[in-house]
Amino acid sequence: MTFNNEKAIYVQMADRLCDEILAGTYKDDDRIPSVREYAVMLEVNTNTAVKAYDELARANIIYNKRGLGYFVTPGAREQILQVRKKEFMEQKMPEMFRQMRLLGISKEEVCNLFDSNNV
Repeated sequence: MTFNNEKAIYVQMADRLCDEILAGTYKDDDRIPSVREYAVMLEVNTNTAVKAYDELARANIIYNKRGLGYFVTPGAREQILQVRKKEFMEQKMPEMFRQMRLLGISKEEVCNLFDSNNV
């Protein structure tokens, strides 16, 4: 995984795991890779992976079964969708609309591009 400087690495790791839940890689009550496995997979320090898992557990996205590992909390996908949609609508869309106005891009142009699936 290539990390960027916009967010802490553990946050990017948590986001990636959420992406995998959204994509259906992990479903309700599925076991996810152990902290060590995920750290090795992404080539990061185990402590960084622990922070990512702690963050997801606090958000009730995953839960720990002592001795068995971490699992996806039932309803996590819907929770992630709800949070991400809200963030997108409140944070990304206003800037996109501002740029559209500045550049003279119409709603129709965006809809045509979206519909043609060239994005």
